[in-house]
Amino acid sequence: MINLSSRILATTVASLMLAGAAFAQTATPAAPATPAAKTEPAKTAPAKTAAPKEKPERTAASLECSKQADAKGLHGKERKKFRSECKKSAGKAN
Repeated sequence: MINLSSRILATTVASLMLAGAAFAQTATPAAPATPAAKTEPAKTAPAKTAAPKEKPERTAASLECSKQADAKGLHGKERKKFRSECKKSAGKAN
């Protein structure tokens, strides 16, 4: 016959095992949203699956400056600098 202390020990061990399993399956609560988070847009990079934004129409001066940069074979920083100066002077030339 099993004595009383062995039964208590077995019951305690079984209870702890079941309680551990119950706590392991509990989902973590979601963090409450702050009022600032609701009003400010997210500052993350857009997903690649998002629809592409429409590019603004290029002005005649911008197109002409690009053609001139192509003719000179400019690339990278030199091209950017040339186009910037070209567009600034195109508005003043007229």
